Amino acid sequence: MAYGMATGKAWFKVPSAIKFELKGNLRKNISGKDVILHIIGKIGVEGARYKSMEFTGEGLKSLSMDDRFTMSNMAIEAGAKNGIFEVDEKTIEYMKEHSKKDYNVYSADEDAHYDQIIEINLSEIDYTVAFPHSPGNTKTKEEWGEIKLDQVVIGSCTNGRFEDIKAAAEILKGKKVKKGVRVIVFPATQKIYLDSLKAGYLTDLIEAGCVVSTPTCGPCLGGHMGILAEDEVCVSTTNRNFLGRMGHITSKIYLASPQVAAASAIAGRLVTPEEIN
Repeated sequence: MAYGMATGKAWFKVPSAIKFELKGNLRKNISGKDVILHIIGKIGVEGARYKSMEFTGEGLKSLSMDDRFTMSNMAIEAGAKNGIFEVDEKTIEYMKEHSKKDYNVYSADEDAHYDQIIEINLSEIDYTVAFPHSPGNTKTKEEWGEIKLDQVVIGSCTNGRFEDIKAAAEILKGKKVKKGVRVIVFPATQKIYLDSLKAGYLTDLIEAGCVVSTPTCGPCLGGHMGILAEDEVCVSTTNRNFLGRMGHITSKIYLASPQVAAASAIAGRLVTPEEIN
């Protein structure tokens, strides 16, 4: 810090890169959270250590901007220095909607070197959950078993965007949270909070039995409002589930998509959306 303040400069190591070639299309209720958990489970929490994770391929068109933000957010859970996406039409549309500033579009050189090239077929991605106590300890629905819950957290910087709130509200609308289960919703920003309010999604969530908080990290880092007690079990859309991350050292955290989290809130156990319809 002192060097940076004195010189106005900082030293950074340029990371090598792993290229993820995406193909196919996501199936209904499968999201970017499932994709990134699948990838972290595949390469491990150190699989991209100090590297750049670059996502490209025709499968990009299947991913919304919110899906991409979630995947970039969680690239660090694979040890990566960053997670970046090739610019396409959706990116350009997002830039036009959210900024009036000029921007430059960068793309990889044709002869760019990659440490690895990994192909991911989005059509084959299933509901994926990270079991305690690592984002890399992933399992698909056939491996879940009976996991009863005390708490569900929907939101945070990872999955608190408008699309995430909408997905959770559409599953919970007209239904009720299982008695004995706490459900806390954290929109990522005040704008998302207001947009979700205007769209009626927060009303749907509250009527289902959820508590909606102002944007905050909250229990994600064991801060406040929803800290887990001894032996409690939580399904969370946050980014990390390390030992004691959200409270007591004996508590357990399962990382999942908003769709799985919302369905699990209704059932009181870890389930897919199809199991509560």
